[in-house]
Amino acid sequence: MTLPAAVPAPPTGAAPRSSRLGLLQVCLAGVLWGTGGLSVTLVRERVPMSVVTASAWRLSLAAIALLVAVLVARRGPALLRLARERPVAAAVVGLATMLYQTLYFGAVVLAGVSVATVLSLGIAPVLLTLVDARRHRRPPGPLALGTLALALAGLLLVSFSGHSSSAGSSTGSSAGGGHVGWGIVLALAAGAAYAFATDRGQLLAATTEPLALTTATSVVGAVVLVPVALLTPGPHVTADPGTLAILVYLGVFTMAVSYALLYAGLRTTRGSAAVVGTLMEPVTAAVAAALLLGERLGPLGWLGTALVLLAVAGLALEQPHPDAIE
Repeated sequence: MTLPAAVPAPPTGAAPRSSRLGLLQVCLAGVLWGTGGLSVTLVRERVPMSVVTASAWRLSLAAIALLVAVLVARRGPALLRLARERPVAAAVVGLATMLYQTLYFGAVVLAGVSVATVLSLGIAPVLLTLVDARRHRRPPGPLALGTLALALAGLLLVSFSGHSSSAGSSTGSSAGGGHVGWGIVLALAAGAAYAFATDRGQLLAATTEPLALTTATSVVGAVVLVPVALLTPGPHVTADPGTLAILVYLGVFTMAVSYALLYAGLRTTRGSAAVVGTLMEPVTAAVAAALLLGERLGPLGWLGTALVLLAVAGLALEQPHPDAIE
């Protein structure tokens, strides 16, 4: 498969500044995603709703909020132009994003949270580093390899320290026996889907407004996932105001706002760097669980958090490629 040529770079003086702004946007998206697990936990404490159903609510509410934002911001022409000129590409990104979430949840059930998180979020930056090297026809530099190693080490420590206390609960009981092997397969497939969605999303983000792209991909995901959720055991709806408020937060902030930030950041940030930036997700989740749910993060978990933050700082120092996407 021939990879598309990169878009010419912005002026030299603006490149580092815009690249760092893009990285900040991606990191903020990761922080918002990190609150998603806690939000789903709170929903399931109130209503015995399946994870698939909660995800369908998340995508549906995100799609509604984004469509309203498109109307208010008068970005309808941009959305229609994307649907007319790149419908297949937008649908592929939306389906890949939904597939990542579904595969990841399956991996959690079969192999446990720690294994699923380390494998799915760990394989993605490795794959995208290889894609970047091939696309730019140059091997990754020492700084890029160093930040990747720091990020993966931090992810490993955060995941196993932050989730060890929950491994014996809902996820732990399901992660035994011969199902662990299939869980590992699903986790690796989830990471590949995540890397693919990020790479394809970056190519679309180079020529598409973030709001239009986020709306299109969310609508595609909702249209596909809602029928699947209806086939899962109920309940599928709730009248509890507190639960509805949490679901709205899930849809608006952990999906609509976060993916708009991601696609805005991908305009100036390489895919491999962006995925490292989104490792703020497990860091945020682990810290939030320690502070709000009383889960013990432990010294190794805090060390892992520091390593991920150090890796993100290393990305901020790294200069963008001359042919970085703008």
